[in-house]
Amino acid sequence: MRLLAMLNALIMLMSCSATAQESSAESVYEFTMPDIDGNPVNLKTYEGKVLLIVNVASKCGNTPQYAGLQKLYEKYSDKGLVVLGFPANNFMGQEPGNDDQIKEFCTANYGVTFPMFSKISVKGSDTHPLYSYLIANTESNVSWNFQKFLVGRDGKVVQSFTPKTQPMDESINTEIEALL
Repeated sequence: MRLLAMLNALIMLMSCSATAQESSAESVYEFTMPDIDGNPVNLKTYEGKVLLIVNVASKCGNTPQYAGLQKLYEKYSDKGLVVLGFPANNFMGQEPGNDDQIKEFCTANYGVTFPMFSKISVKGSDTHPLYSYLIANTESNVSWNFQKFLVGRDGKVVQSFTPKTQPMDESINTEIEALL
């Protein structure tokens, strides 16, 4: 069943023109991404919400930020914030697991309940079009795991926060509150 869902998500993603999405996208709502279970999720599902999009990894010095991301999600989800986690293995192989292993790790170790997606590339020649869009619209590079992109209710990128910025840092909370 999981394999079928993953194949369907792959077919859907392949049928979209990545170049067209990357170059002409006006918001994150134009992207469809496979969730951690392999089911396609149109990001338009989150229209009207404030999003914090984060590339995550399970074997990184920043991995404890999962706890802060969960706390942030719990603090603001009833006001319209959604944290979206995108596992990536772009930095020193710090996310080697498959989607099932990543899901188990996040749930067991950090009680993650915010939406998690299938592993993607966030840097290099195979950067996913969603991340190309995020990077282009903040003029930020993804420097390491746990780079955070704040997206307004209109689906447009507002700001990027470095991996060193903790999820519960005042700077992130202030920006989120301003958008909520």
